Amino acid sequence: MDHAIWWQIYPLGATGAPIRPAAGEGASPGEAPSAPDPEAPARLDRLEPWLDYAVELGVNGLSLGPIFRSATHGYDTTDHFAIDPRLGDAAAFDRLAEACRRRGLALMLDGVFNHVGYDHPLFQAALAGGAERELFRFAESAGADDSYAVFEGHGSLPILNHDSPETARLVGDVMNHWLDRGATAWRLDAAYAVPPAFWARVLPAVRERHPSAWFMAEVIHGDYAGIVEASGVDSLTQYELWKAVWSSLNDANFFELDWCLKRHNEFMGAFLPATFVGNHDVTRIASRVGPSKAALAVVILMTVGGVPSIYYGDEQAFTGVKRDEIGGDDEIRPPLPTAPEGLSPLGAPMLRLHQDLIGLRRRHPWLVRARTEIAGLTDEHLRYDAVGEQGERLRVELDLVPAPRAVVIAPGEAPLVIEPPR
Repeated sequence: MDHAIWWQIYPLGATGAPIRPAAGEGASPGEAPSAPDPEAPARLDRLEPWLDYAVELGVNGLSLGPIFRSATHGYDTTDHFAIDPRLGDAAAFDRLAEACRRRGLALMLDGVFNHVGYDHPLFQAALAGGAERELFRFAESAGADDSYAVFEGHGSLPILNHDSPETARLVGDVMNHWLDRGATAWRLDAAYAVPPAFWARVLPAVRERHPSAWFMAEVIHGDYAGIVEASGVDSLTQYELWKAVWSSLNDANFFELDWCLKRHNEFMGAFLPATFVGNHDVTRIASRVGPSKAALAVVILMTVGGVPSIYYGDEQAFTGVKRDEIGGDDEIRPPLPTAPEGLSPLGAPMLRLHQDLIGLRRRHPWLVRARTEIAGLTDEHLRYDAVGEQGERLRVELDLVPAPRAVVIAPGEAPLVIEPPR
């Protein structure tokens, strides 16, 4: 799993499923979710034509966003043991898992274990005063509906009680259920909001049953190495590197990236970070920095240590801006065509670049644990060496002026020159 390169998909968006009730985004407390779509059973099946595309891209892992029954966007789960009717059913999941297995693709699921949707039966039972109250956080003087703790101010997202052994048992049961059915890894959503000790209680029993399972925590900021050590996860999201990559390219300030790469080296001494330049929560890299500089971002992603992921469409230079409004995620979570043949030919150069760089990483697998050594630095020019544990070395040259340009010089290979069109 350390050598995984993930292709991340947001299934509800990629398959064109309806996200919100007509009245607006999100289900308010007590609001009924969208009615099931009659086409729903086929939607997970729509991803199968894209698996061969993923293999041709060069990845060996499929990372799925939420697929469990929920009220709206998938992060308001109402049943962790059921596939969302908008996507299909358990049999559809089994077909997808088997299709991944046949192609050698690992399969990572998105586990939303910090909170649930308001309409989750366990939470409704807790509101009614049942023993299920132990699973959630209520004020000591609980009695009114507004006495429960919520995630980031959203009344539709009650927080689970991570001090409860019953919560730990529930999460472990969910993990094992889907690992039994063919998943191989878990992304732990909003892990930054969950005490690391909770994962330390849950994961050992899951690993005992599934010793090869891999766990990646969503952590935005904080003591990365300390969180990994205290929680027992395998990896966490390297948001510091993500920010430094796009910010240094936008501002013509490679000193910021230099500082972050030193931090990244320190992290590499403790764990393998999960690296990315795009995901389902952020503005597309091609929109953030422009297509030419986005190519340089991919060069950085594929030549530093860590476990990289590519957000679906970034390899085609998809654009999209995240906005803080109702429907603000729609642009960055778009539907895919029915099959890869439906993609615009305009994305072909970025696809070829991704394939070239993934191929480079496959030919030099030591890059997964490489440290970076700065060889030259100005605001607009950066030279660094990726250095392997056995002394392997690869040179990367990045220039922002007179135009974005990159050169990757690997031992025994012709230089890979990236000169994106302006």
